[in-house]
Amino acid sequence: MTPIVVIPARMAASRLPGKPLADIQGRPMIVHVLERARAAGIGPVVVACAEPAIAEAVRAAGGEAVLTDPGLPSGSDRVHAALATIDPEARHDVVVNLQGDFPTIEPGVLRAVLAPLDDPAIDIATLVAPIGSAAEAAAEQVVKAACAFAADEPVAPALYFSRLPIPWGEGPRWHHIGIYAYRRAALARFVALPESALERRERLEQLRALEAGMRIGCARIAEGPFGVDTRDDLERARRQLAPGA
Repeated sequence: MTPIVVIPARMAASRLPGKPLADIQGRPMIVHVLERARAAGIGPVVVACAEPAIAEAVRAAGGEAVLTDPGLPSGSDRVHAALATIDPEARHDVVVNLQGDFPTIEPGVLRAVLAPLDDPAIDIATLVAPIGSAAEAAAEQVVKAACAFAADEPVAPALYFSRLPIPWGEGPRWHHIGIYAYRRAALARFVALPESALERRERLEQLRALEAGMRIGCARIAEGPFGVDTRDDLERARRQLAPGA
């Protein structure tokens, strides 16, 4: 594999507008994510920006940025568009889609997302972490993955994703962490597909891939990073990244 990491970023977040440039210990959040991705050491890192202000902040920090159409409907579309600009020869056969709101992500977590792609039958890889409480399982904003791991296996196929607490019955449940590693051809196919019925119903774009017969593999990690979606999340990130924290 010759991976590349692409971080889609836009200013128009519904709950926390302008969050890529939100200050965390004197630097924009997108720069923290960029540095964490670089530390993972899995390949070049590029930020796919919807607005010039994000690109300016990334370049000021010594990073590579690509401007993309602000009207693109999703981060996956933004990643695909950026790839067409930065790697038209398709030298990179795997692309990691890392959201720009994970400023505390550990580099090892990012490396873990590549593991399912060791199986050539897997089109898309992603991450899951164990759900620790009934309240977390019931929370609509926590996306659950229906997958079952053999005792010593770190990877399992994803059968479904839902906002409901699936699967039924006793046993572990898995919180889906929205970080993906796509085979290059799989990403091109995915963004060309129309929105699917279950995708609309659950408001989860990964169901588009499953409905089209694509295979998603999950790598399990002990604990997932938290995404910054609200002002409270931002304050939490500032505390975690404070000197001496």
